[in-house]
Amino acid sequence: MRLENGTKILIRQVAGVMARRIVCYAREGEQVKQHQEMGFIKFGSRVDMFLPINTEMNVALEDVVRNGITPIAKI
Repeated sequence: MRLENGTKILIRQVAGVMARRIVCYAREGEQVKQHQEMGFIKFGSRVDMFLPINTEMNVALEDVVRNGITPIAKI
């Protein structure tokens, strides 16, 4: 994903043992907006986010976050 200022970030949906399938609405190279749904993992798993090194993080390891509510980071 590329932000309006040109910064690239990578978001990867990872299916666990119990997850049946990943549904991804976003396409490679598509510009997305804050709070836009990009997909979901049925029966749960995890999402990895790769952010630039100078990103100001708003959450810590093991924090519980909620989609569309918890701000993860400020770039």
